[in-house]
Parts: sequence; C-alpha cells; structure tokens
Amino acid sequence: MKLTTVTNVSVDGVTQGHRRIDAETRREAGAPDQDGSGGFERFGWAPPLLDDGASTFISQAFQRADAFLFGRRTYEIFAGSWGAGMDPGNPVGEALNTRPKYVASTTLADPQWADTTVLSGDIAGAIGELRAQPGGALQVWGSGTLIRWLLDQRLVDEIVLLTYPVVVGQGTRLFPATGPDIGLELVDLQSTPKGLTIQTYRTTGRPQYETTTT
Repeated sequence: MKLTTVTNVSVDGVTQGHRRIDAETRREAGAPDQDGSGGFERFGWAPPLLDDGASTFISQAFQRADAFLFGRRTYEIFAGSWGAGMDPGNPVGEALNTRPKYVASTTLADPQWADTTVLSGDIAGAIGELRAQPGGALQVWGSGTLIRWLLDQRLVDEIVLLTYPVVVGQGTRLFPATGPDIGLELVDLQSTPKGLTIQTYRTTGRPQYETTTT
C-alpha cells in the first residue's frame, strides 16, 4: 500500500483549527477542548470555504482507502464521532467503519473502535510492513504530529494538500521551519468554485539542488 497523507491547509501553511470540533464530541472521545492553547483562537477557518467540489473529492478519497493510519488524538476524535455512528450512510463514515484502522501510539491500550490495531514499539518498522502489503492507499487524515514524523522517517509515498484560500496568520503549520527536504512530483491538480486547490504529489526522495559551475 502507498502511504498517503491528506491535509487541510491554509495558504500560509496552517493546519491547526481548520474546523471547530464540537466540545461534546471531543469530551466523549477523551480529547482536550479547543481552548486556544498556545494563544491560538482562529478556529473554523475551513468550513466557510468548503464547497461541493471539495466535499466530493473528500468523500471519494475516503472511499479509495484500503486502510487508515492515525495519531492518537485524531483517532480519538474520529472514534468519538464516526465510530459512534455519526451521520449513518455517509460515505466517509462507511469507509472508516468498514476498513482497517491503525493507530501509532505508545499509550493507547484498549481501543474501542472495531477493527483497530495499535502500533507501538517499532512503529516505523510496522508501518514499513503495511506499506509492503499489496493494495491501494494507507491514508493518514489530520494527525499533524504523526505526518511530520512520517516525513522525517521518509515513509510517505504521496502528499495530498487541500489548500484553502485564506491566510490564518497564526497556528501550527504542516511543515516546520526546520525539517527534511523532500522532492515532489505533481500528479494531479484540481480547483473548486470557492477557490480551493487540491494538489496531489508523489514523493521522489531528496530534491536536486543547483550546483555552481566555474
């Protein structure tokens, strides 16, 4: 399976707070409330820009997944909503509830969502084994901390960015100021009526750099 990350991101690279998650859903999932930690308070910048084109892409992307990989916090939020039967019949919920789910965590001991496997110990090795299995996509949604770690480990095969036409101006960004260098090949580019661009990149190892000649 190819490991594919799918991320909602602003033009200035922010991923934090792209939607305001209902506080009750977060409590049921055991996740902390969005209390503006670190001074962040600009929650919910993505939904006003979400249109039918982007929603269709998201639904179809979930349907293409053979399995899902999450960090613990994102897993708990998804389990507390989709795993609890939120919006039955929705293609996103159908995919999440019928396909294998993996959680990279050293602390989660007893996941309640059916068909969940916890990856601990040699997480990089376990993910490498999943990538070696036949199939389509092992998708990572949200899970920014996990995605940055996967990029550091060079375990990502494909990066999908849903880029919203907004500058948030604060918050955690997908790519840190210092991180791995990654070459990319654009394999698909779409746009939506409200101005989202959806870029799909294949990773190609380290990028090439210009060399000086004399």
